[in-house]
Amino acid sequence: MENSGVLNKIETIVIDNPVDKIIRQIKLLISSGQLKPGDRLPAERILAERFGVGRGYIREAILKLEFYGLLKTSPQSGNFIAGFSIKILDSIFADIITFNKEDFVSIIEARYYLEINAAKLAALRRTEGDIDQLKEALHEYDTKFANGQSAVEEDVLFHIKIASATKNSVIESMILILVTDFIKVIHLVDCTDSKIRNYAIEQHHKILDAIIIKDEAAAGEAMQLHLKEMMEMRFSIHPSK
Repeated sequence: MENSGVLNKIETIVIDNPVDKIIRQIKLLISSGQLKPGDRLPAERILAERFGVGRGYIREAILKLEFYGLLKTSPQSGNFIAGFSIKILDSIFADIITFNKEDFVSIIEARYYLEINAAKLAALRRTEGDIDQLKEALHEYDTKFANGQSAVEEDVLFHIKIASATKNSVIESMILILVTDFIKVIHLVDCTDSKIRNYAIEQHHKILDAIIIKDEAAAGEAMQLHLKEMMEMRFSIHPSK
């Protein structure tokens, strides 16, 4: 018989992803004084070469650092270290790096409140171009699902396009950060059961229909139901996780 007491004391091994490692090294450079407030970071291409990773990881790290106010970005000049004290920088860096990417409920909860309002704003502000992009993203999701393939990234892309349709850059950036972590979490917890995916298809179309006709209330309600039901269904299928 398994010793459940011992098993309960065993902690999951957490392996840093490349983005966290990049952020840790930038923190070290700042803490050691090699990077000072006002200093410009090297170009993405150079950072990617030095870190030995793809530029996508560099962009994600820069996006997070910019979102938390640790970097200031100038389209013409590049990315600069913000003028915070080391004590404040240490606190914020710790918050970025120790964010629990395996806390599925917290991520869904944050998305729940943010994306309901994003759907409402999208319904009010969307353009015909936004509708075309939303339709394309949803078509790609439906096609992959119909072919029995994982459509996690297509699902996330649909939500990103909704965020883009809000025409609010802050909301878009916040959702982009959340769904980036959501992609990693959803692969770990296997939230791609056919029951959930079938329901997601139905709800996605209801959200899109409301956005198309510019029905703010219906878009918010459809998004609310979509995220609420997805979280509840996930735990009814995998209650032990």
